[in-house]
Amino acid sequence: MQVSDSDDNRFATGCKPVFRKGAVVTEPSTEIGIGILGGGYMGKAHSVAMASVGAVFDTALRPRLEMICASTPESAERYRAAFGFVRATDDWRVLVQDPQVEAIVIATPQLTHREIAEAAFALGKPVLCEKPMGADLADAEAMVAAAEGSGTANMVGYNYIRTPASQFARKLISDGVIGDVTWFRGEHTEDFLADPKAPATWRTDGMANGTMGDLAPHMINAALALIGPIDSLIAEAETVHKTRPGGEVTNDDHAQIMCRFANGTMGHMFFSRIATGRKMGYAYEITGTKGAIRFDQEDQNAIWLYKMSDDEAERGFRKILTGPAHPDYEPFCQGPGHGTGYQDQIIIEARDFLDAIHSGQPVWPTFRDGLDVARIVHTALASAQTRSWLNIHPKG
Repeated sequence: MQVSDSDDNRFATGCKPVFRKGAVVTEPSTEIGIGILGGGYMGKAHSVAMASVGAVFDTALRPRLEMICASTPESAERYRAAFGFVRATDDWRVLVQDPQVEAIVIATPQLTHREIAEAAFALGKPVLCEKPMGADLADAEAMVAAAEGSGTANMVGYNYIRTPASQFARKLISDGVIGDVTWFRGEHTEDFLADPKAPATWRTDGMANGTMGDLAPHMINAALALIGPIDSLIAEAETVHKTRPGGEVTNDDHAQIMCRFANGTMGHMFFSRIATGRKMGYAYEITGTKGAIRFDQEDQNAIWLYKMSDDEAERGFRKILTGPAHPDYEPFCQGPGHGTGYQDQIIIEARDFLDAIHSGQPVWPTFRDGLDVARIVHTALASAQTRSWLNIHPKG
């Protein structure tokens, strides 16, 4: 897809974020066969996104829902019929190797990500992989090596940072509206396991499924996008409800990180799946020398901005409702304050993935960007064991 530089805000790696109100297609669209692995929560979200993205953004590449894979033939066929795929399979290898599947979305449990991604890259097929990239740091490193060795488009599915409000926050910071950033506080808090009587499930078994593997990557990704690289940290991770009906809990319920960013900013992040009352507590506060920003995903269509340059009698946080003047809003709705939703984040993500394939240029966050998140999670877990400050990139 050809777009003018002034309209591009795809978070291209290393680039300053700017506005993009919609794609400007200068050539006929081309069909591309999409294969999606997993038909559950995220499998459905990606299927709907790929079915919608062409109409929303008028993309140069138009997805064809070619094949979906699930754990059994029955569930695969059920998802195929529900989501509109041409074919279905219960064998991921069949999907990856099929010549009609030209790009792949991985929405399966993280223990499976590495093997699927390596197989796809070996065939030169682009991959969009849900977070976290793999089960551990070794998986993430191997997946980056496979991605970069193939020279093929690759992305990690961090959708929340793509809301028009958070894209606008990133631009405000980049443009210096709040001055030099001095403090960052972020959280990803939910309460889906707040009840100690909730039964043990796959979410309560294995470190990759704990809060540090499941929720923390989203806010760590946001911190890196908004503030920049993290130099060092100290962390705690804790299992509050050690047993549940049906079994022992083997991973963490909540965790916190105190950190220092490479640009000198101080920071703190908290993650929890037992935060009573929180449903989608993806929130951050950013303090600068000229102003401050607040955002909460439970009110995802608003951002709060404070500017010291305002008249003292009127100085205070003001609520800004997103609208067509903000990044990636207008393609969904022309009415200010009407708002976008969770599914729209995934559609924006699909647009970026298709752009990366079509342009041949990396679009943030690539697998290497996902590795940065995995390295911070790995370091935080190590810090929680030693109860000490650790460098993200140890010297020597």
